[in-house]
Amino acid sequence: MRPTRASTLIGVAVVAAVAGYAVDAILTSRQAPSLLMSVPLGITLLFIGIALLFMAVPVRRHARGTASRRVDPLYATRVVLLAKASSICGALFGAFALGLVVYLLTRSVLPSLGSTLPNAVALGGGLVLTVCALVAERMCIAPPPEDDDTERRDGTVA
Repeated sequence: MRPTRASTLIGVAVVAAVAGYAVDAILTSRQAPSLLMSVPLGITLLFIGIALLFMAVPVRRHARGTASRRVDPLYATRVVLLAKASSICGALFGAFALGLVVYLLTRSVLPSLGSTLPNAVALGGGLVLTVCALVAERMCIAPPPEDDDTERRDGTVA
């Protein structure tokens, strides 16, 4: 499996930020209240990112050869898949909240802190989740195998 590409995360983030901005613009043009992300959402995204790092630590120890016991391959696969999905979800939630914050801050009248703070917390949680997920994904990469048979592959066997 290949690591998560930056282009994937940037593409998801751009589309989500534009969607967040557009949703808020449409809602306010129809005189509906602006969309607010909740503070617990941002805190939950933060805790998911931290938990993902803790889940990746045994896999990293095993990959480095410092583990005292063997790690289940299915566990390692699940951690990598969760990290990959979490990086995309973190980019999605964070960028959507960014679009909402940008729309609120570009209005002619500055919004109250109660309108911007929940979206800013969700933005921070999404950013932390994305970073933690990318770090956890990198922690699960096994180092390249050491070859003792390099002479045999080169054809210079004695």
